[in-house]
Amino acid sequence: MLTENLLKSADMLAPEIIALRRAIHAEPELGLHCPMTMAKVREALADLPLEWRSGPSTTGEVATLVGGKAGKDSPRVLLRGDMDALPMDEKTGLEFASTITGRMHACGHDTHTAMLAGAARVLCDRREELGGTVDFMFQPGEEGHHGARFMLDDGLIDPLPDAAFALHIMPNAKFGVLAGRAGPLMAAADQFTITVKGRGGHASMPHDCADPVPAAAAIVSAIQAMVTRRFKATNAVVVTVTRIEAGTTFNVIPDDAVLQGTIRTLSAEHRAKVHDLIAETATLTAKAHGVEATCEIVQGFPVTLCDERAVQLGAKVAREIGGRDGWRDLADPIMGAEDFSYLLEKVPGAMFFLGVAPEGDDWSACCAIHSPRMHVDESALPRGVAMLAGCAIEFIDNGFAS
Repeated sequence: MLTENLLKSADMLAPEIIALRRAIHAEPELGLHCPMTMAKVREALADLPLEWRSGPSTTGEVATLVGGKAGKDSPRVLLRGDMDALPMDEKTGLEFASTITGRMHACGHDTHTAMLAGAARVLCDRREELGGTVDFMFQPGEEGHHGARFMLDDGLIDPLPDAAFALHIMPNAKFGVLAGRAGPLMAAADQFTITVKGRGGHASMPHDCADPVPAAAAIVSAIQAMVTRRFKATNAVVVTVTRIEAGTTFNVIPDDAVLQGTIRTLSAEHRAKVHDLIAETATLTAKAHGVEATCEIVQGFPVTLCDERAVQLGAKVAREIGGRDGWRDLADPIMGAEDFSYLLEKVPGAMFFLGVAPEGDDWSACCAIHSPRMHVDESALPRGVAMLAGCAIEFIDNGFAS
């Protein structure tokens, strides 16, 4: 079985995959520019027959493998791995822990990059049998920086592939199990800032002022009521106020109050509707309190929509790797966000999750992504390599028909 052979090849590469992951983990980089990480990848793959291209907006690069049996109209598939870390301190105590204060690979992007590099090597070893082209997208700037969109805008994904696949590890999911779902997998994520404008003065004489603080507090409650009263309970819409700032001391009513938060939705329709309703709710609630409010919304990533055919292909490959229990259908979307969504707006494809909780542990009790104590069972990484390589080969050989 092809996938069984892929897993054996990936297992043989385990020391290289783990070494690359640890090297990246020890020197995490933030945002759109990750030159040390990219240099490690280029060094690890320097001997492979890959064509590399880069653009002006990021340090991300796309490596292309043209199969030995590829023709003019042969299939083209893209595999993606993100590279950037988070601005937080690490508390794992690992011997290869971050050496840079205030930076940590707490979302698994170090593993994603290492698994993609492993898949590149596995597929290069099969170049002569390959009847298509594979693009390996090494992408920085996933943590809110729109790296995928910048690489698209720079023309690095031109021509567009016929399908695209990506993996994301889950440290609090069962070891080695791959999971996914058709339709919305992850949410659109937007930010809002509401500024309540009043008229400050002495705290003992609020009647001489236009106090923005009660209005701001009322807006928080009004937004929660808006979500539950204007959207069906079965529609996943999340609006969370995460920051409130007002005033400087105990006896001064401030001129202004500022609220900030996040919006999560699973459709373009609800995304647009909730934007309008937040602004309306803030404006009218402020007016009822004798003050004014303005609302600014910054759009983040769109909804991550997975093509049903791509998910079926991934499930087939996952079961070949791990048996019948090697795949799990996710019943519900995850309200986190992912900028692979920019690719999936243009190309049919899917993202899958790989459980990397230590084998035999109570995976539900493990630290989740974005925890400063997040751990990864690295022995699961070859499964991710085989999954990425297997999806590429399956699509090139059979398309979405199988």
